[in-house]
Amino acid sequence: MSAQGLEVIDHTVQITHEWINDLRERLEWESSRDVLRLLRVTLMQVRDHLGHDELAQLSAQMPLLIRGMFYEGWSPSRTPVRGRSREDFLAPIEAKVKDVRGWRGQQDVSAVFETLNVKISVGEIADVRDSLPQPIRDMWPV
Repeated sequence: MSAQGLEVIDHTVQITHEWINDLRERLEWESSRDVLRLLRVTLMQVRDHLGHDELAQLSAQMPLLIRGMFYEGWSPSRTPVRGRSREDFLAPIEAKVKDVRGWRGQQDVSAVFETLNVKISVGEIADVRDSLPQPIRDMWPV
């Protein structure tokens, strides 16, 4: 039992750390802060390319803390975005993490997708991938 009686918060913190640790191992980065930054900005880019129903279904399988970051700053009236190229998808991510030592661009974004493949159900990942433009889908390992 939680010291504060708020097991749901303790649980989401634990699960969030598991997501970050999984991704940190894939990236081989030292900083959990940098890993979280990459996870956050990549999820926001995915979010902005999905229709509302699909992003709601995806977020339902995320830990509460990650779900909150996923929706942070979301403007439903501006999504899905029109930019459909790989470059349009990667540019905002690069702008946020280009200063991270070891940043490898598309390879690191694919590592985020690999983590999602493990943490989210196979069916939901298939639905998300199918909803994305082909150039972005091509970066997401099956």
